[in-house]
Amino acid sequence: MTMKIGDRRLAVALEYDRKGAPRVVAKGRGELGERIIEVAKAHDVPVEENEVLAGALSNVEIGDEIPPELYRAVAEVLVFVLRLSGRVR
Repeated sequence: MTMKIGDRRLAVALEYDRKGAPRVVAKGRGELGERIIEVAKAHDVPVEENEVLAGALSNVEIGDEIPPELYRAVAEVLVFVLRLSGRVR
């Protein structure tokens, strides 16, 4: 998830291994946020720009599962990503 705050980009990377809830594996603003996005794109990881969700996820500690109140929003993004990759119709 990404969002722009002025000229400072916020990026939050999630990992989902189908065990438990997705986890925040990286987050950062500014140069670090830009680097997270670059690495994702370099590895063909889809990037979803969602200002509200990125802001909410930025409050989750790295390594922690996302909180239940974000399950639905993150699930919608995961379905989008799976459709892009051709894994789900």
